[in-house]
Amino acid sequence: MTSIPLSRRAGVALALLAAATALSARASDYDPAATYTAHCVVTYKDELFRARWWAGPGDSPAAVASAVHPWDTPWERAAAGTPVGCPDTGGGEGGGGEPPVAPGKVLLSMLLADEARLTSDPLMAAVRQSIRTLDNATVEAVTPGRSQNPANVRRVEAIVDNARFEHLFPLRAPEYTYRGLLQAVAKFPAVCGDYADGRDAEAICRKTLATMFAHFAQETGAHESWRPEEPYRQALAYVREMGWNEGDRNGYNGECGGAGWISETWPCGTYPDGSYKSYFGRGAKQLSYNYNYGPFSEAMYGDVGVLLDAPERVADTWLNLASATFFFSYPQPPKPSMLHVIDGTWVPNAADLAAGLVPGFGVTTQIINGGVECGGTAEHAQSANRIAYYRAFAANLGVPVPSDEVLGCKGMKQFAEGGAGALPIYWENNWTETPGCKLVGYQTAFSGLKPGDYVQCVRKAFPNVEIIDDVTP
Repeated sequence: MTSIPLSRRAGVALALLAAATALSARASDYDPAATYTAHCVVTYKDELFRARWWAGPGDSPAAVASAVHPWDTPWERAAAGTPVGCPDTGGGEGGGGEPPVAPGKVLLSMLLADEARLTSDPLMAAVRQSIRTLDNATVEAVTPGRSQNPANVRRVEAIVDNARFEHLFPLRAPEYTYRGLLQAVAKFPAVCGDYADGRDAEAICRKTLATMFAHFAQETGAHESWRPEEPYRQALAYVREMGWNEGDRNGYNGECGGAGWISETWPCGTYPDGSYKSYFGRGAKQLSYNYNYGPFSEAMYGDVGVLLDAPERVADTWLNLASATFFFSYPQPPKPSMLHVIDGTWVPNAADLAAGLVPGFGVTTQIINGGVECGGTAEHAQSANRIAYYRAFAANLGVPVPSDEVLGCKGMKQFAEGGAGALPIYWENNWTETPGCKLVGYQTAFSGLKPGDYVQCVRKAFPNVEIIDDVTP
């Protein structure tokens, strides 16, 4: 069955006007205020047009001349001599094989077609490609030196073997392991993955690792000057936020139990006594709050509840490093992802350049913690630390640091809506009478990066509309 984008025809989904208001069989000239049922034939500018499905007020036959696809308009040209008017009984199948939709109903195929059209932007496609994940059974099978490891994992192994990992992270918490690093990379095939367009995958991988490791050193490092280990080698010393232990109550759970959409979308786990689990910082990215644990859980397991019920897994398993590859891969519009900064997918536009946002290590600091560390007239101490750590890791991993690379973020303004990374990735009610959702740049319960969330958004926004499954055999 042909999929028909819902947004192109205001009257189809809700059929706001009853069939009784449609033109009678005696009608002939197109009336822009009328609703036409399937099979109605009208005259418009001396041509005959047939409605293939419901056509609402304003759905003019004029659209046929400019329609790119047949489904862009409910009208089609009718053969000369076709009798004008509408059938005495509405309903039946419309010309072209598309059945009309009863009032208060919408076809699933139409919603899926709308979703495909609204997410057809090349940047959206690139983001979806970069956040794809490997199934957990394959990830769990990853072990150092295994010949069947995914290609991106083998690339990392060739750059950082176990001995180098031990050298770079001598003070790491025991929960961080070399195998865990490989599994974290395996989960996201685009991290250190191949490129089909000639980009140097190994060079990008080396820079990726140097960048991630430098940020690890700032965010989870011991920062103890008295130690013999250089500061950059003190990374991953903490797997839980300082001052917090498993079982501690009232940690970063202020959003739990409220009446808003956040607590509904990412419901917090509870202890046996009914008190909420704590979502303090865990892992290499110090993941915090239920609205971060939930999306991460869904990316890892396809279920938001797994890590909301068991947040300790982000500290105790390979997820402690996967939280970093997750954050590295996902954009936070208007910010691009760090992956797209490093591999060159993100190309700053005029608005970015005017804000001082240019490719280089410095802009990754802006992505991570720009509100605190960036924008001043002098380099912030934390940003200066990151620069030092990056230089050290770059030297260790064979990453060239050009003299003109912007390593810091002083003077950088924050990413804004006019920038190249300002991709709307969340679904929101379209606030029209036609069931549908639109992409927005602020976070909602429904992600444009997740296939099927468009339908869920429509279901939530239009609870009185029945979605007819014409897709499942």
